[in-house]
Amino acid sequence: MIQRIQTLYLLVLTALMAVTLFAPLAWFAGEAGEFTLHAFALRTADGESVQPTAYMGVVLALATAVPLVTIFLYKRRLLQIRLCVAEMVLLLGAAVMEGIYYFLSWRVFSDQTFHMQGFKPSIALPLVGLVFAYLAVRAIFRDEMLVRAADRIR
Repeated sequence: MIQRIQTLYLLVLTALMAVTLFAPLAWFAGEAGEFTLHAFALRTADGESVQPTAYMGVVLALATAVPLVTIFLYKRRLLQIRLCVAEMVLLLGAAVMEGIYYFLSWRVFSDQTFHMQGFKPSIALPLVGLVFAYLAVRAIFRDEMLVRAADRIR
């Protein structure tokens, strides 16, 4: 199980999504103070929740759990491929939701005279995770083709 390269891809993908789930995604500063966008809420510098972003948090939590579950289904390669494709859809959805919530948070501060904003590096991790999910699908498919070829030889 661990010796397979797709397991390493899926572990890296799980780690990337866990970082995205717990790290701040963006920051905003204005007359009202400093705010950070997290997976489950837009928070003030004190940690108070200003705007809930629970839907994005749920999608990111699912995107963290699916590759971890997929690792342990190593005997069912076709199911692994389907779960990796579902993971890719979740990652695309997470990237879109991050953009939507960033825009919604930006609209709150856009009318203030002094306003700054920026991204944190963790906001791009779902897009990086897409690459690892694709590499995992390719490696799992290659294993499936190898098993089918070995079955034909018997």
